[in-house]
Amino acid sequence: MSRSTLLEPELREAEMMGDETTRFEELLLQASRELQQAQATTPESTQIQPQPGFCIKTNSSEGKVFINICHSPSIPPPADLTEDELLQMLEEDQAGFRIPMSLGEPHAELDAKGQGCTAYDVAVNSDFYRRMQNSDFLRELVVTIAREGLEDKYSLQLNPEWRMLKNRTFLGSISQQNIRSKQRPRIQELGNLHSPGSKAPEGGPEKPHLSLWLEAPDLLLAEIDLPKLDGALGLSLEIGENRLVMGGSQQLYHLDAYIPLRINSEASKAAFHWKRKQLMVAMPLLSVPS
Repeated sequence: MSRSTLLEPELREAEMMGDETTRFEELLLQASRELQQAQATTPESTQIQPQPGFCIKTNSSEGKVFINICHSPSIPPPADLTEDELLQMLEEDQAGFRIPMSLGEPHAELDAKGQGCTAYDVAVNSDFYRRMQNSDFLRELVVTIAREGLEDKYSLQLNPEWRMLKNRTFLGSISQQNIRSKQRPRIQELGNLHSPGSKAPEGGPEKPHLSLWLEAPDLLLAEIDLPKLDGALGLSLEIGENRLVMGGSQQLYHLDAYIPLRINSEASKAAFHWKRKQLMVAMPLLSVPS
């Protein structure tokens, strides 16, 4: 995926937007206001009590580390993909799959030999946990993502090698955790959104359907429907600070959309979901809508 600051600055000015783009901006800003209202009327978080699952042992430069993999029905499940679909996404090294997790605070414990160690509680959805119990692949994936999440959150460097404890499902005690309780307000699907002058001629590339929503105040997600494609081979995607342009792949599709939010183009990622025939784009924002 290529990224750049796209097109001339004057195309970003409101007075040059078409009626469709102006409507898009109004609906997007309305969704931002709905998100703020939901944050004001809904508690920021709710407490859950994760249930024990299994415990793994690894280490860091500071000593032994144990990770309690727990579960709770209050945590949302990941997308319902088969292992083959998931494996294809991972082989393409793209961020098309996310496992919601709650990462608990570190707590000091004693291991079986009475020596000091550190334990962390990581909770996933209960239904997904039951599915994971029957899949070594999913179990290893969850442990890898949990380890990387703990490293990012707490500035750790954990040994990638680990082993699962056979005789105990957790180490120490599993504490309650706070999880976000507010739901994202889905932005209305707006159809084909294009900037002025981007209309394709008769017989030219088709303009695909684009859906957008706020996953979080600082993360915008997009789904682009591409029913004629079986993969991302040949697709080009350029993301600017407030522009998304997609083309290529035998000129079957072309999309040129103005987005009235400041996008972090360097951190944006995309993945093609071959079963749904959609290009999924995750776009972190440089500033939270106000």
